[in-house]
Amino acid sequence: MQRIDTLDDIKAGLEALCASDSRLIGIRRIAGEVPLRRSPPGFESLASNIVAQQVSTASARAIFGRLIRLIDPLEPTAVLAADEAVFREIGLSRPKQRTLLAVSESVIAGDLDLEALCLLDPENAIRQMTAVPGIGPWTAEVYLLFSAGHPDIFPARDVALQAAVATAFDLPARPSDKELTQLAESWAPWRGVAARLFWAFYRETRGREGVLDATTGKKS
Repeated sequence: MQRIDTLDDIKAGLEALCASDSRLIGIRRIAGEVPLRRSPPGFESLASNIVAQQVSTASARAIFGRLIRLIDPLEPTAVLAADEAVFREIGLSRPKQRTLLAVSESVIAGDLDLEALCLLDPENAIRQMTAVPGIGPWTAEVYLLFSAGHPDIFPARDVALQAAVATAFDLPARPSDKELTQLAESWAPWRGVAARLFWAFYRETRGREGVLDATTGKKS
């Protein structure tokens, strides 16, 4: 398996995707820079993904900033030692608190090896991660994309990806996760790069009025 470790890997994936699906050529033009977005595997990276669930990027960044400031070092033992007042100051929701505590317990018990997971195939890795209470497929997929560099994962439950694909292909509504999963099958074995491409496209197009023409890059 070729991991996504460098911007050259992103470029190679984009070239392969555009060669196999010409619709993506204009989307790539609009998206502009497609970032690598890699992070080292481990507890801190997974905690960041947990914080990011169902909140805006700005909110996630603010909450995670408080988390690493108030629980320092950000390690399982320190999380388990934190009291309710600390979590309140951080602004972490009760469900996310429970997830972070469950992950901490699983790591300490040896049931969840976050670095070894990166060496597994995605199906087995996701199965192990989602066995921990509070970790759903989206969190597991995002961790494997950005901490393990898996090249062929597409988090179809991601609302931004659904919105980006709907805009790019002028769909009448956001596709469901099942519909998006099926649509993304044609982008294998580079679905991880396709996801980055559509996140970059979303970054460039959200909030703009009108529909962007993926061929010209102009609003219609």
